[in-house]
Amino acid sequence: MLLGTDLWKKTVGIIGAGRIGGAVLRRLRDGFETKVIYHDIKRNLEFEKATGAKYRTKDQLLKESDFISLHVPLCTATRHLISTREFKLMKKTAFLINTARGPIVDEKALLKALRDKDIAGAGLDVFECEPMIDCDPRDNLELRRMENVVLTPHTASATTEARQAMSRVAGENIIAFIKGKTPPNLCLN
Repeated sequence: MLLGTDLWKKTVGIIGAGRIGGAVLRRLRDGFETKVIYHDIKRNLEFEKATGAKYRTKDQLLKESDFISLHVPLCTATRHLISTREFKLMKKTAFLINTARGPIVDEKALLKALRDKDIAGAGLDVFECEPMIDCDPRDNLELRRMENVVLTPHTASATTEARQAMSRVAGENIIAFIKGKTPPNLCLN
């Protein structure tokens, strides 16, 4: 029936309150009057004051959110940040959105959560074993056939402006490294 759920006045949890997470938060808050909560490696009072977002522990955010949007870098600490335990904490009506990096979500656990109806659905622009959509090429490509999953081919940044910004950030990181400074976007863990 192509029925979904509104964003209007729902609770959206942002995991990763950096530049991208903050921009997504403002669009959701201003465009859909959502209640926005966030989790990051540390609480950011300036961010809260500027955006009106409320800090939550990761577990609190997972329990409260109708939509969970991931905006963290991929590093050791964020690999499989969302797995079986996290899916069990989420509302059965919740949707997971990953436009960050594929391995942040344990895809096998996601498949199980979707099959078992632990969550309502997922929107994925990135995949754990990219460029493949499923990690095991011998499996039945179940994610592609699920009616409660939207897949896009890693195109969230496919605009001229986004690619120019990505180039600037890469350049800033290279210059910082050459000058003996810590690159601003270095994931240390």
